[in-house]
Amino acid sequence: MSWQEEVDGIRARRERAAEHGGKQAVERQRAKGRGTVRERIEALADSGSFQEEGPIAGHSDFDGDGQLVEFTPANYVLGIARVDDRPVVVGGEDFTLKGGSPSPAGLRKSIWSEDLALRYRLPLVRFLEGGGGSVTGARSKGAPRPMGDPAGAQHRFVSIARVMGAVPVVSAAMGPVAGFPAARLVASHFSVMTRDTAQILVGGPALVERALGEKKTKEELGGADVHLKNGVVDNVAADEADAVAQVRRFLSYLPTNVWELAPRAETGDAPDRREEALLGIIPRDRRRIFDVRKMIGLVVDTGSFFEIGSASGRGQVTGLARVDGHSVGILGNDSRFYAGAMTDDGARKVRRFVDLCDTFHLPIVSFVDEPGFMIGSEAERAGTIRYGAQTLFAVVQSTVPWISIHVRKAFGVAAAAHFGPNGRVLAWPSAERGALPLEGGVAVAFHREIAEAEDPQARRDELERELASRRRPHAAAEAFAIHDMIDPRDTRPEIARWLSLLGPQLEPQRGPRQYTVRP
Repeated sequence: MSWQEEVDGIRARRERAAEHGGKQAVERQRAKGRGTVRERIEALADSGSFQEEGPIAGHSDFDGDGQLVEFTPANYVLGIARVDDRPVVVGGEDFTLKGGSPSPAGLRKSIWSEDLALRYRLPLVRFLEGGGGSVTGARSKGAPRPMGDPAGAQHRFVSIARVMGAVPVVSAAMGPVAGFPAARLVASHFSVMTRDTAQILVGGPALVERALGEKKTKEELGGADVHLKNGVVDNVAADEADAVAQVRRFLSYLPTNVWELAPRAETGDAPDRREEALLGIIPRDRRRIFDVRKMIGLVVDTGSFFEIGSASGRGQVTGLARVDGHSVGILGNDSRFYAGAMTDDGARKVRRFVDLCDTFHLPIVSFVDEPGFMIGSEAERAGTIRYGAQTLFAVVQSTVPWISIHVRKAFGVAAAAHFGPNGRVLAWPSAERGALPLEGGVAVAFHREIAEAEDPQARRDELERELASRRRPHAAAEAFAIHDMIDPRDTRPEIARWLSLLGPQLEPQRGPRQYTVRP
């Protein structure tokens, strides 16, 4: 007697699971411009590398003779794949089954995703599309939903919190994401959403209208334009293929886990490359803006800058790049927005970025052009100083190596967020530093003299010119208040040389981070 009948049952369940919610449900999904969760996983994974966990998890219905008549698969697909020949845990909701609202087996698989990543110390990628709990569970066919977790069950967010301290976590919103999956999305080191097909919501339109009387569409509540600006997501993708490409690119800069160092890539870009354009990229007129992204691109390995969070906290620029093949974090200021000043959302963005780099041992390259914390009534209402202090704590608690290239302004308390503990500091001839920008300092220190002058504006301009003429760019280097002043064209060779010396500093950093309370 053989077990062929039971083996056939395995095959039948796997075949049914591969059909998702059925042909019509899959067609509806594709008609909306969205793929199935398995198609997304196949697009991310190296060809043929995906090994599914729990492929026949779900619920079976039998006839009176005990024969299988229907099988409903769990609506969460999970497994281990290889991405650029490195193993990762990858999973996501199956929207074609009950809109991704978790079935009992689907919920267990989604919770297991974090445990699986922790067990094998592998990066975790989530393709999110679906809602949280549903009030229809008690009326639905199939296995009954349990009334809550067992009394002794581990808190659901314990593994979510632990996994962020151990391995890279990436979430991609590929359709409507609400409730618990929305919380999972922000519990990530990098998050991306598709522009036209994804929305992220704590509560959907029907719930919002019933509770608040506010009538809004999904797009108005949680579309890309909303969440890119507020920082709920880091980036927006043009479509699903772009989202997958961004996930792959982000992972390429990071180690597999915190017990390893980031892989070095062969970029073919000479470490001693000197760019003539850097010599004149900072205008002599202190009021003129310049293109910080062009400056970064001239220094890092060609085409390697991957910006994160470009539409939130826009005075601050953060991203990942390579210099001589080494992965680094890039921090800068965009003078086009508030002259690069640090707003409340800019401070939160920098804090998350510094924590990301410190967690995964990525040296930080900071291009400093910071005029200070944003001032004014709106900035005060936003609590800028509290978020700014949290950022300063993140910086001083970081242990990863820093190199700061002081390119223009470094004023006020916020400037300290651009210089790491025991970091190397190099300055360009265009560098300025002080308690206040020259214009603000003159307004404060000479306010009475200016007010009493026959022509207040002319006197203000005269004082500003006089004090500016006394500022010698070489003074900090002469006093050894910085490590060196350099020709801007030597920036890339200097950073590459510094990175080549960091091995002994980075090796002891392997392992998880722990921090004290922040303001």
